[in-house]
Amino acid sequence: MIKVRNFVPKSVLMLSATYSEFRKDLKQFLDQVITNVDTLIIHRGKGKAVVVMSLEEYNALCATSHELSSMKNKARLDASIQQIGKDLIEYTPE
Repeated sequence: MIKVRNFVPKSVLMLSATYSEFRKDLKQFLDQVITNVDTLIIHRGKGKAVVVMSLEEYNALCATSHELSSMKNKARLDASIQQIGKDLIEYTPE
């Protein structure tokens, strides 16, 4: 059985498991991480905890980090968001 525990911030629920729980139910945990776009924290006793996430989520975090890596990129992104909000850009979903 997969346990969901509440961590700070309280509005964000994350999966959490001990190393033994993770090892026992490896497939179930990995399937839930991918299917529900969850993040899993694995507690390793006295060792440091480890985070497991889907490759898709990891790539999205890397892309966001790159977009916000410079003030120039951040300013362009903010301007684009404002333009969309003001309907200055026509957007046609595919």
